[in-house]
Amino acid sequence: MSDAISFEEPWARTHQFDPPEIFDELREKRPLAKMVYPDGHVGWITANYELARKVLSDPRFSHSTEIGHFPVTHRGQVMPNHPKIPGMFIHMDPPDHTRYRRLLTAEFTARRANRLTARAEAVAAEQIDVMRQAGPSVDLVANFAKPLSLRVLSELVGLPYSEVDRYGHAPTLLHDSDGDPQEVAAAMQQAVTFFAEVIERRRTEPEDDLISRLVADGQLTTEELCNIVTLLLFAGYETTESALAVGVFALLHHTDQLAALRADPSKLDAAIEELLRYLTVNQYDTYRTALEDIELNGETVKKGDSVTVSLPAANRDPAKFGCPAELDIDRETSGHMAFGFGIHQCLGQNLARVQLRAGFSALLRAFPGLRLAIDFEEVPLRLKGSVFAVKSLPVSW
Repeated sequence: MSDAISFEEPWARTHQFDPPEIFDELREKRPLAKMVYPDGHVGWITANYELARKVLSDPRFSHSTEIGHFPVTHRGQVMPNHPKIPGMFIHMDPPDHTRYRRLLTAEFTARRANRLTARAEAVAAEQIDVMRQAGPSVDLVANFAKPLSLRVLSELVGLPYSEVDRYGHAPTLLHDSDGDPQEVAAAMQQAVTFFAEVIERRRTEPEDDLISRLVADGQLTTEELCNIVTLLLFAGYETTESALAVGVFALLHHTDQLAALRADPSKLDAAIEELLRYLTVNQYDTYRTALEDIELNGETVKKGDSVTVSLPAANRDPAKFGCPAELDIDRETSGHMAFGFGIHQCLGQNLARVQLRAGFSALLRAFPGLRLAIDFEEVPLRLKGSVFAVKSLPVSW
């Protein structure tokens, strides 16, 4: 155990865009390193791109919360094992994971997501108007990134945005490591109660949304439906909002890349993929647990050992991406793992891309003089949550 690092070392992110420096050392000297987890378990961590893909695609590694060891604390508390929760398929293995995900796959295909392009663009335009009315200096997170992400996702799922006060605060509070636990619990209870109400409404008044289709399918209980809605909202809202806001922050700092994008807007899709790779806002809690002894990189990962995969570090592996610490919108980014890899790869990634495209495009067109309203170093970061984010992003034009 003497060569095992503490879980706190790869968690100690301090830079606006870069993962902790320890990953560069580990990648070079110990691609698969021992790590002491918050509960005292001595498992593993990898910052290596190829090892990350191997772990995330190997069925001998489980994502179950019944046997795993969570790699970080939550509000200072160790996350305990717990039985699987009906509908929360993100922490399940096949066949349970397969059953739930199959019910949702058709809702998140590229074709279905692209059908929402016009709506995402309309919402982005409306939020641009909100910014103009509040400007010439506003918080881009509160006035643009959050409402764009939440409005589009709510419409797809079937949550009435007119009642957003009943559910919109819960995801933000849950991801805030400094949040008050009692406030978080109250917001969560309010949101879940609201989800159950909406599900019951859709039983008698179906609409063109995911909840209505799942209700009509009849395979899921109300508990399963509530938990699936919770999962989709909590996994899809904060991640997309953060990718958009931090992406704007990165472009405003890397003025050469912003200028190149403005000069050739056809580079937008490539720029989005590079921003996803460069920033990788899903930062800490990707881990798997060995179901049997597994040989990996010359080491024996014992049955019951957890292996943490750092997606930000894997996306900065120079063996895969040349000069990975640079933001380069002309880079070939195929294969990046901002959305994970394997059977648990992000279900909503096509929808996220639609929202990011609409958001960046609207901002670039509307505000040719967009700039930070405060110094770069003063932008408040949210470093300890599972999703890397800026707490606010004051901009002007």
